[in-house]
Amino acid sequence: MFELIDANVAKHISLTPSELDLFHSMLHLKKLKKKQFLLQGGEVCHFSGFITKGCIKNYILDDKGHEFIMYFAVEDWWVGDISSFFEQKPGTLFIETIEDTELLMLDYHNSEKLFKEIPKFERHFRILIQRSMSTLQQRFFQTLAKPAEERYLEFLKKYPNVAQRVPQQLIASYIGVTPEFLSKVRHKLVKKV
Repeated sequence: MFELIDANVAKHISLTPSELDLFHSMLHLKKLKKKQFLLQGGEVCHFSGFITKGCIKNYILDDKGHEFIMYFAVEDWWVGDISSFFEQKPGTLFIETIEDTELLMLDYHNSEKLFKEIPKFERHFRILIQRSMSTLQQRFFQTLAKPAEERYLEFLKKYPNVAQRVPQQLIASYIGVTPEFLSKVRHKLVKKV
């Protein structure tokens, strides 16, 4: 059950067997069905979740209820609302499953305990947060500066296994176009090949 998360952590820090045991004792398995919420806007995020199976979308809603997908997350990804989690204040992010999903959950209090008892975990999570911020910054720049065709190609590059797992309207939301416009972009790309 812990092989994938252990490999993820081992990319950044080395743990002793006793440290791994302590880490494992702080995790709990959560299973969600397709279209279930892990978090909704207005709630405080009390967790960091590591996906061992499934696919999740992370999005915000505008005042008319339209979804704007921030990112997708699949196996070997961490999910949560970073600012809500660390500030323990209500956030705006919605986290919803696209497929049946299993996660290993680390709650806020256990994460604080983990940082205190195994300080090198602060390094692991700092690296994750830095990468997340970098990814979101690049996504922001991409949305502002690149045409839809380039945004779609970047999506395919970033999420090579997700395009077949999520409906076209979610991909359209991610790149900031309508599903109809995405169909035109895809058709145009097929003609180029």
